[in-house]
Amino acid sequence: MQTPFYGKQCCYHWVVIMLKVHNTLTRQKEEFKPLDGNNVRMYVCGPTVYDYPHIGNARSFSVFDTIRRYLEYLGYRVQYVTNFTDIDDKMINRANEEGVTVGELANKFITEYRLIAKQLNLKPATINPRATEHIDDIVEMVELIVKNGKGYIVNGDVYFDVSEWPRYGVLSKINLDDETTMARVEADDKKQDIRDFALWKAEKPGEPSWDSPWGKGRPGWHAECSTMGKHYLGLPFDIHGGGQDLIFPHHENEIAQSSAAYGIDTPVKYWLHNGFLTINSEKMSKSEQNFSTAREVLDNYDHQAVRLYLVSGQYGQPLDYNDDALKQAIQTLERMKNAVDTIKGRITILERTGSRESEADKKLAAASRKVREGFESAMNDDFNTPGALAEIFTFIREINTHSKDVGGAAVLREALAVLSELVGILGIDLQAGDTSEDASSITDSLRGVVEFLLELRETARKSKDFAMADQIRDRLGQLGIVVSDTKDGPTWKLE
Repeated sequence: MQTPFYGKQCCYHWVVIMLKVHNTLTRQKEEFKPLDGNNVRMYVCGPTVYDYPHIGNARSFSVFDTIRRYLEYLGYRVQYVTNFTDIDDKMINRANEEGVTVGELANKFITEYRLIAKQLNLKPATINPRATEHIDDIVEMVELIVKNGKGYIVNGDVYFDVSEWPRYGVLSKINLDDETTMARVEADDKKQDIRDFALWKAEKPGEPSWDSPWGKGRPGWHAECSTMGKHYLGLPFDIHGGGQDLIFPHHENEIAQSSAAYGIDTPVKYWLHNGFLTINSEKMSKSEQNFSTAREVLDNYDHQAVRLYLVSGQYGQPLDYNDDALKQAIQTLERMKNAVDTIKGRITILERTGSRESEADKKLAAASRKVREGFESAMNDDFNTPGALAEIFTFIREINTHSKDVGGAAVLREALAVLSELVGILGIDLQAGDTSEDASSITDSLRGVVEFLLELRETARKSKDFAMADQIRDRLGQLGIVVSDTKDGPTWKLE
């Protein structure tokens, strides 16, 4: 039986925190117990930076940020790593299409990711490693796999030999004879078996490449996360997260290659996967061309409302995207902010008239205790954010009912602190202003400077100096000025 983590002081006594998480590896809810006491080592697959993230990607960013925040709320020390995949087939193809280097393409979309992260109020990761920063680690792991008889070399390409790994399928529970499943595996005539996957790819003309024992080449996609996870977190580590589409083949391959290289049967203890964002019950994806970019959504809706919408569903279940859902999130956010205004207004009155005890003080104090306990009970059930939000809404009703009769400012301040803290775990800052303000709030002189820079950018684009054009856009983005290219020319707005 797990030893409970006694880690949160609530309502003047210590309470037992017993978190349960759904582990994809076992298909069961399990009591959460880190491998190293109070320390949690967590790796979440980050974006392949070849394009603008779509709003489904933003859901993954947001739900794992919320999971991290809740673990920290419980008192755990979380080491949070999320990577940038900055070399793979998609990166190379897109860079060739745009006439830029793979590195320039990566920098462009990493800048875009950081803007989105700021707007969604994501906490900075402990580190955001790039795959190209860990080529030596990748080569070392591939060498070990080959040495251990689990890989083979064909003309400079190196493949993992699935036939030598009986535990293959332990995460995804796949049927290796199922044609639909195997259709997701990359076809390659050099493979001994269709199930095998590339660990290292030999150099092709015009592609970035690095030295290796097998000649110049570049890493296979699956090898990247295994090496970065081990480099920063060691093996085994506690949590590996990502979208459900990564279970097979990406995460399955991670387990196989990490285990084969380092002799560890279970390189990760808990595998957590978020559900898809859907449109009319169909998975949102770039391949289906049924997606909205995170930028398009954030440009048109309050940023905090978008964040609230993205975490409003239980993370492991699908969440349907539509305008009505976002409008509902805006109304919900407004209810939360109105509750804050109600509390602050009553505190102002009491500071002027003086405090007096009343029955309402006891009721609101009890509600503050109850919402915390209810919130924790919901979140301890596999980070059940819908249940946690329901507890918050009940608390808001209690605030609206009792605050006008509360006679003690201290009770109101405690209610405000509890509301702000719990909503903050979901990534919402109730003290922040409206994020939908546009460029009308800046001075005319600054407006002129921005318009001049955009004129220079257009000149650079017409001269095919795309590096300079991107540099101007990215620098403006770092200053909080978002540039969007439209058929009628560039537009801009304040974050």
